[in-house]
Amino acid sequence: MKPFGFFHLRGIGGQIAALVLASTVALHLVVTTAFLMSRPDRPDAPPDGAHQLTDAALLLGAAEPDERPRLLTDLARAFPKLGLDMLAPGTAAVVEQSEGPHLRGLRRHLGRGYKVMRLSPDDAHRIGVQLPDGTMIAGRVENGPRPWFWGAPWLMTLMTAFICVTVLGLWAARALAAPLSSFARAAENFSLDGAAEPLPERGPEEIRSVARALNRMHERIARLMSDRTRMLAAISHDLRTPITRLRLRAEFIEDETNRKRMLIDLDQMRSMLESVLSLLRNDRKVEAVTLVDIASTLQLIADQFGDMGHVVHYDGPASATAAARPDDLHRGVTNLVENAVRFGAEVTIRLDASSTTLVIDVEDDGPGISDARKQEMLEPFVRGDDARTMDDSTGFGLGLSIARAIAIAHGGELSLHDREPHGLIVRMQLPIWQAPRLAA
Repeated sequence: MKPFGFFHLRGIGGQIAALVLASTVALHLVVTTAFLMSRPDRPDAPPDGAHQLTDAALLLGAAEPDERPRLLTDLARAFPKLGLDMLAPGTAAVVEQSEGPHLRGLRRHLGRGYKVMRLSPDDAHRIGVQLPDGTMIAGRVENGPRPWFWGAPWLMTLMTAFICVTVLGLWAARALAAPLSSFARAAENFSLDGAAEPLPERGPEEIRSVARALNRMHERIARLMSDRTRMLAAISHDLRTPITRLRLRAEFIEDETNRKRMLIDLDQMRSMLESVLSLLRNDRKVEAVTLVDIASTLQLIADQFGDMGHVVHYDGPASATAAARPDDLHRGVTNLVENAVRFGAEVTIRLDASSTTLVIDVEDDGPGISDARKQEMLEPFVRGDDARTMDDSTGFGLGLSIARAIAIAHGGELSLHDREPHGLIVRMQLPIWQAPRLAA
């Protein structure tokens, strides 16, 4: 680790440290400015009305007695809100022990030769000033001192600290939460077909490093899955040729029983290869999402199985439109119905449409599945019976897993439920307006 590497401005630590330092400097500047403007070292500074009364008293005190009436008239005209007038000796009702911040400020600015007092007990704004020769003048100081909490330096300090902390919090939230949100969206839209955009490598150095690591991991996983799929496709292609040759040779077997058994085994091998490739074919072109009439698709599936001699009913609205991949949806529901007719005599495809969700239930009257095995049955190659052999009646254990992958690719889910009095309900829930995911 480099010395003082924490303070590198391209990293999160350096940027936070720089922001804290800048906030501290700004806080000291604001506090200094507030100190110079409010001058807490002069707490008795009189307000504006007291300034006017102070100036008037000093001017009248320095003037000759015969000039005071004219000056008083001019001052009353210059300061109309002050209500300045001259009181006759002995007519002023002085409030004893009158104190206040504005009175102390007036006394300090006028000096020892002047006396400042409050004249009316009912009106705190009526202030009298006795000039050095005993003459009394009075005026109204309307704008008293500001509240102690308004404009105080400590209040400016708290406000500035609050602003600095808020700016720091907003920056940290945006700098950290935005890349994490993009990581979450990338994980939700993770795809092996190359359709997903790589994570943007921007922000602090730590975030860019994580984005680069995730992009490289995505490339490695996609390359690994692509190599696996190509290998399986090659194996499947190579196995189809010997299977075809074995079928031709089996036709020349004279024993009818052995010939039928061999042909059944060869057909089972071919079906197994196609099922496995269907599950693992992740690098194919993703089907486009279009508006699909789900009700018509389910009715078509019921009719197709009915033509094959199975008892399959459709129960639901005549029309229900949603955004989906039509071929994938048809395939997923077909797999569910195939499992249902394998174990039950009568199957019902039920559709329940709301404003936000489509619920497709495939119900059968078979033996059902115990609660302990419901989650296990959704995994690949897990079959509903305990038989060790595989034939047309048992399947390969891929139908539910393929249907579940299709449901997840649409942004939904697949679950298993009990049916009363007996049987199984396979429920596929699909959102109507939510954008489907790119891949399962």
